[in-house]
Amino acid sequence: MSERFENGMKVRRKILGDAHVDRAEAAKTAFDEPFQTLITEGAWGTVWASDGISDRERSMLTLALLAALGNFEEIPMHIRATARTGASKSDVLEAFQHVAIYAGVPRANHALKLARQTYAEMEQE
Repeated sequence: MSERFENGMKVRRKILGDAHVDRAEAAKTAFDEPFQTLITEGAWGTVWASDGISDRERSMLTLALLAALGNFEEIPMHIRATARTGASKSDVLEAFQHVAIYAGVPRANHALKLARQTYAEMEQE
């Protein structure tokens, strides 16, 4: 594998945790392996690996973008990641308030619902 891939896996594990990455790796097939490599190199090995902004800021941006674009499936995963990135519940609320103003209240409302559910699950674990 490439150096970018190896670095991406380190960053991915740092942000998402070993258990999540191990589950994702175990579910990988020959069909989707090229896509998983693209994500690991591009998202984790390039964007998340950049030292241009903090993990906390990147986490808030990611959550806001996911909500604004209606990509709700990944919000719980990134809410869980806030335990590692340092983004607080208050930070997440601020990000979703921006979504409400700039992308729409229904999207922010749904994102907040998912965040509440995920935080509650995290507290039970």
